[in-house]
Amino acid sequence: VLKGHSDVVCSVAVQGDTIVSGSRDKTVRIWNATSGEEQHVLKGHSDRVYSVAIQGDTIISGSDDKTVRIWNATSGEEQHVLEGHSDAVCSVAVQGDIIVSGSEDKTVRIWNATSGEEQHVLKGHSDLVSSVVIQGDTIVSGSYDRTVRIWNATSGEVQHVLK
Repeated sequence: VLKGHSDVVCSVAVQGDTIVSGSRDKTVRIWNATSGEEQHVLKGHSDRVYSVAIQGDTIISGSDDKTVRIWNATSGEEQHVLEGHSDAVCSVAVQGDIIVSGSEDKTVRIWNATSGEEQHVLKGHSDLVSSVVIQGDTIVSGSYDRTVRIWNATSGEVQHVLK
């Protein structure tokens, strides 16, 4: 049992021996899965952390504070604050140099993980975007509008709407 958060844990991610958790207590925590030790408490969000993702030495978090944050998993240091969403960030995903975020503002956003620059704003959902994933050149988003949308990660164009 990994104890440390003072409120509901909304999201977890795992990579090898590393577990990342995001909570309503506004923190992201990094744990060693083998020892159960808390390695870092990442503070920076001003509201609930709804989603976390990890890839290599990079942790991504999305929050009710409308931001996506990029952290160094080893040092625990914040590297970028990605601003652009006008409402809570519900879901984040990362692949290579691409970060994807889905928000209550009904958009999916594509960001460059190195620079923190926004690449595309994907519009089409008519309600909050609750889940995003990226695989290869494809982004898939799920929404409270009861649809799944498939997008091209490079162009930002919608390819299919699954109803």
